[in-house]
Amino acid sequence: MPTYLYCVVHADGSDGEQFEVFQPMAEAALVTHPQSGVPVRRVPVVAQVQLGSDGKRLSNSNLDRLGFTKYERAGDGIWEKKAGQGPPTIQRDDA
Repeated sequence: MPTYLYCVVHADGSDGEQFEVFQPMAEAALVTHPQSGVPVRRVPVVAQVQLGSDGKRLSNSNLDRLGFTKYERAGDGIWEKKAGQGPPTIQRDDA
């Protein structure tokens, strides 16, 4: 079961205290604090990946084998594919 980070939302919309909750992924996000009933919101958290001492865990060949696609910056707004499926390059849309 994953751990989710939540923060209390004050009446003025500012963030309050943060707390963690163990929840099944299929369960909806909380909208109120489980104990106090005050409004809360889920805080997005970036997953941490352990690279390992030799860096081989995230090598291009391992990423490709595991079904991931990896792009690396090749220039101003241009990215080249180094592993996986997809177009050989992608670029920023300067609309």
